[in-house]
Parts: sequence; structure tokens; C-alpha cells
Amino acid sequence: MNGIMDRAVISKQRLEMVYISSNGDMSQGVVRILEVRKDSILAFCLVRRKVRTFKLENILSLFPYKFKKNMEGVAHG
Repeated sequence: MNGIMDRAVISKQRLEMVYISSNGDMSQGVVRILEVRKDSILAFCLVRRKVRTFKLENILSLFPYKFKKNMEGVAHG
């Protein structure tokens, strides 16, 4: 998983992330990783529109974000 995170920092690519929140719930969001640390990442969360820290042990998956369109062709994301 470190490879995709390192590439995303360099390319400023948005990633979709599935993770366990601090209260134990599974959550999903779109982030732009700013820094990869030993036990966490610093990332801009596009859902909350702020910089947040995520523990690596709580990240279940990361994958490239795909811009989605709804049925009327209006872009979301």
C-alpha cells in the first residue's frame, strides 16, 4: 500500500479510501495525501474539506478515485 501512497503524494492524485473511524465505524472518503509518516498519513479530506491524520493500521483499502457522473450526466465528486 505504501507504493500507491508515495505515488499519490508526488502526483497529487486523489484516492478513495476505506477506513475504520476513531469510533470503530467503517467509513469511506476521497483524500489527497500530503505526507506519508511512519504510522499515519496526513491527507486533505475532500468530504470534510480539511487536513486530517489517518492511522495506517485503520486504512482498509486505497485506490485511485474515479470521477463519477449520474444518470443526467452531471458530474459528482
